[in-house]
Amino acid sequence: MNLVERDLKHIWHPCSQMKDYEGFPPLEIAKAYGSYLELTNGKTLIDAISSWWCKSLGHGHPRLKAALSAQMEKFEHVILANTTNETIVTLSEKLATLVPNLDKLFYAGDGSSAVEIAIKMSLHSRKITGSKKNKFMALANGYHGETVMTLALGDLGIYKQDYEDLFPETAFIQNIPYVSSKNDPKWKDCSEEWEKIEPQLDAAADSLSAILFEPILQGAGGMLIYSADFLNRLDKWAKANNVHLIADEIMTGFGRTGDVLACNYTTVKPDFVCISKGFTSGWLPMSAVLTSSETYNLFYDDYEKQKSFLHSNTYTGNALAASVAIETLAILEEEIYPKSEFFETCLYETFMEVVEGTKRLENIRYIGGVVAADLILPESYKSKRMGFEIYKKATSFGALLRPLGNTIYWLPPLNTSEKTLKELRDITIRSIQSVF
Repeated sequence: MNLVERDLKHIWHPCSQMKDYEGFPPLEIAKAYGSYLELTNGKTLIDAISSWWCKSLGHGHPRLKAALSAQMEKFEHVILANTTNETIVTLSEKLATLVPNLDKLFYAGDGSSAVEIAIKMSLHSRKITGSKKNKFMALANGYHGETVMTLALGDLGIYKQDYEDLFPETAFIQNIPYVSSKNDPKWKDCSEEWEKIEPQLDAAADSLSAILFEPILQGAGGMLIYSADFLNRLDKWAKANNVHLIADEIMTGFGRTGDVLACNYTTVKPDFVCISKGFTSGWLPMSAVLTSSETYNLFYDDYEKQKSFLHSNTYTGNALAASVAIETLAILEEEIYPKSEFFETCLYETFMEVVEGTKRLENIRYIGGVVAADLILPESYKSKRMGFEIYKKATSFGALLRPLGNTIYWLPPLNTSEKTLKELRDITIRSIQSVF
């Protein structure tokens, strides 16, 4: 049997309809470097989506490889309960400076777990203080992961509709003020939409423990960008009503939206910040929840008083992942953040050449290292999976371009060269034109 046959005999691929693999078999990856994937047949593909949004520094970065190798000479993983080490302490000291007043770290292995941990911390803290607040709210069109609670607080039916019997009651904030970029007037003033949003919040205030949100940019919901003013207003409302804010920065953080964290575009002071993906540049799975000493101290007491936060993950604080994260943060600081405005402009302008070259895209939006638009579909095409067809064509032309439904987007490594972006432009134009 060849490699694909061996794969399909056993592997159930993520986020896939496996029947699709009959006509579109998995790509055989031989190696990866920079912004490129190399197949076993020698063909190269541009990784236009940073391998599910995590390869912020591309593939095979030599400094990350060196950091990983150095840690391997010491040890690879030791239980974090009742132990410590220089690597995890150094990482924690760096992460504790990201958000003012959020200087406590709880580590996990993936983004969904981090969000779940923040939800549990919010609810558990209410129990400790005797509060009856026990409900949660999130934003319409949001996505936060695939565990039961993260699915419950996501608003994308395609992922959650078959599991609704598992979910607690949740509510979603409607009338989100979406924008095209930071230059959109609504970015700084969403007062019209807020008049419709505030009554939704007021109706839930008495029972609401926390509101969960992806700051500024909603990923799986279609790369939707919304008003910074909305989050500023939400923060003010939450503080006035004793409601926690949980910022899901798993995709938006570490330069993806052009700043260290997307919350930095706002005056929001979250109670919890969840990070993952880009802060190890996708080398190893790691996530963390940042929270305050105030929250931490609620749980600080004698064990018998049952205030302990007893969540556990086997690989919490993994030293290999932590070593890569430390070096990733250094590279981002030295090489990526200083050039973020230039990269944003280059990405947007190059994508606009696709818009002009195809006349098939509308609702263009961009921020930092993300640009997206929706396919303009003639009536006869609206029942077809045109995004998927473009995906298939793009892989044959030289790019891993995986649309979200009929939303075409670029989310490449943040150190992708202008030359590579121009290659991606040409492939995207050719892919779109070939299916219409």
